Amino acid sequence: MIMTPTKILDSYALIAFLEDEPGADFVRGLLLDAEDGILKLMMTVVNLGEVWYSIARADSPKVADRLTQEFQSMAIEVFEADWPLTRQAAKFKARGGASYADCFAAALAKIYGGEVITGDKEFKVFEDEIDISWL
Repeated sequence: MIMTPTKILDSYALIAFLEDEPGADFVRGLLLDAEDGILKLMMTVVNLGEVWYSIARADSPKVADRLTQEFQSMAIEVFEADWPLTRQAAKFKARGGASYADCFAAALAKIYGGEVITGDKEFKVFEDEIDISWL
């Protein structure tokens, strides 16, 4: 049986997509592949919250609500922060070198064997434990 590749979206990836920054086309391709069932896209509710507050700061809470609802209607599985995920994120945070939200994306990758999609250099501290695709 062939396993479907799993990709973990960091907030950096969705914001790059929204702002049409470098990497936007790559993320767009991942979203289309996920819609076609070629790969599985995942992110944590914590990282989706980062996307929301970034949009709310730049534009408004109303726009942030609309865009995050659109993301949630796409083929992105959004994970709640349960204890196993939170504990792994806390273990990463205890090492230092990354924001707590980044630790959640890294924890999801570690638990589910996925590859994080990001351009955030803070993820370099996780390169020894998880796979990362750099935008």
